[in-house]
Amino acid sequence: MNFTLLLGSPPFRVALYGAGGFASLTWLLSVVFREYSWVDRLWSIAPPLYVAYFAYASGFDARLVVMAALTTLWGARLTFNYARKGGYARGGEDYRWAELRKRMSPALFQVFNLVFISGIQNAILLLISLPAWAAFLHSGTPLGPLDGIAGLLFLGLLAGETLADEQQWRFHQRKKAQRARGEAATEAFLTTGLFRYSRHPHFFCEQAMWWTIYLFSVASGAPWLNVTVIGPVVLTLLFQGSTNFTEDLTLAKYPSYAAYQKTTSRLIPMPPRA
Repeated sequence: MNFTLLLGSPPFRVALYGAGGFASLTWLLSVVFREYSWVDRLWSIAPPLYVAYFAYASGFDARLVVMAALTTLWGARLTFNYARKGGYARGGEDYRWAELRKRMSPALFQVFNLVFISGIQNAILLLISLPAWAAFLHSGTPLGPLDGIAGLLFLGLLAGETLADEQQWRFHQRKKAQRARGEAATEAFLTTGLFRYSRHPHFFCEQAMWWTIYLFSVASGAPWLNVTVIGPVVLTLLFQGSTNFTEDLTLAKYPSYAAYQKTTSRLIPMPPRA
């Protein structure tokens, strides 16, 4: 599989036009409303749409139907979690964009908004969905053991991310309730539950899930290393930079976070260090 084949295919071009449309829309909305989380609001919606479209274009190939169902579960869970945190409400912008605006000139931030926030991030949403395109090219290949392994891994990781987000939600609700009562928060940040084994267990699960989606492309008959691997690779790199920035902000706010960093794995869940 190569990029010439990708670009020459009508279904891929439709998905590409969709990504371009999403990028244009999110950029326009950010300019009009001066909020920069429009791609964040689209994050859980676009990939399931791409995968579902490839399933439709294949005539509902069994493997692609499974992939569409799994990514829809992922999208529904992420949409629910984002909504309850106020992400879809007016003013529900990710706090990291506000921090970046402080560090950049207005002109530079608008370039960053156009190129990275609206452009590159929408490209990533298409890229992580492209294993479905590889499965489309090999539609008709019977489901096999690797499909079962990929599906079970995906569901396990989905359960892990759901649990981590729920633990984090309840922790912040407790902090909010303590502040409402005029009390000092008993804990600055979460260090129990799954967060005892990883500082960002939900980030780990999120990245790993898209690697399991890549496994479906291999199960369909594509080589173990095929062009659609660029999606999970780029997503992993994005999370490395995002996690670094998140940790820098947390450490600046809570100096005691440094001790937590020394005892707890950054991403991959592992037993705590002494």
